[in-house]
Amino acid sequence: MDSVLTTVGLPIALAIIMLGLGLDLTANDFRRVGRHPRAVGVALACQLLLLPAVCFGLVVLLDLPALLGIGMLLLAASPGGTSANLFSHLFRGDVALNITLTAINSVIALFTLPLITGLAISYYDRGEDVALPVVEVARVFAIVLVPVAIGMVVRARAAAFAGRMERPVRIGSAVILAVLVLGILLDQSENVGSYLADVGLAAGLFCAISLVVGYVVPKAAGIQDDQAIASSMEIGVHNATLAIFVAVEVLEETEISIPAAVYSVFMFVLAGLWGSFVSRRSAPVAAPAETTHA
Repeated sequence: MDSVLTTVGLPIALAIIMLGLGLDLTANDFRRVGRHPRAVGVALACQLLLLPAVCFGLVVLLDLPALLGIGMLLLAASPGGTSANLFSHLFRGDVALNITLTAINSVIALFTLPLITGLAISYYDRGEDVALPVVEVARVFAIVLVPVAIGMVVRARAAAFAGRMERPVRIGSAVILAVLVLGILLDQSENVGSYLADVGLAAGLFCAISLVVGYVVPKAAGIQDDQAIASSMEIGVHNATLAIFVAVEVLEETEISIPAAVYSVFMFVLAGLWGSFVSRRSAPVAAPAETTHA
């Protein structure tokens, strides 16, 4: 990819997206864990433990090439994206729970993303040509967490301004992701057909499984419908921009970013279809009107 796009545009894009997340956050979003511990615990267990294992199974089963396999595991290790909140709002999910999960998972990913990605690199024995240096990882999460903190400060001191900026920043985040995906596919245009053949099925299946698991497992654990929908969107709508940034800027392998780019295409379509299905399924049935007797 063009050096200006990767070294300047990509960090700025990620920072804008994370600033948008911060504009949604307050300190109460972190305290909410204590009020809904089961919903948070089940969702995080799915996202941090179950889905990486499912992703690894798909990678092995479909026998993906090394760099694409690493890219899939990097994607699985990425926290939920800001678009998850939008989908949850559209389909009657508990958006406050989404915000809480995104906030907590973004912090936990400081440790889990390098761990899972490092294990993927070791599995493929690519440590000599694909490195995950600690200093670069720290830089990534500075780009992630500092804008979040700035957004939270703005929200605390100028709530009205933060509210006005919420929609433009979310639209901008979606546009940024679309430009990144287009840039990656153009950069890899000579190989994009073979990449789609190799990773398209894996990315589509992983997206669908993530959305379904994110809803079904919480429901089985007795979580109410709106929180199960929020969990589904949080787990199924990953921060693909973060995965692309790590692939291109830290691992310095554009091919590793291909799964996140392909996933993004599936993500918006499948999340919309799945959200429409579960929101209709969980819609409350209106009670019949009582008959008034004279």
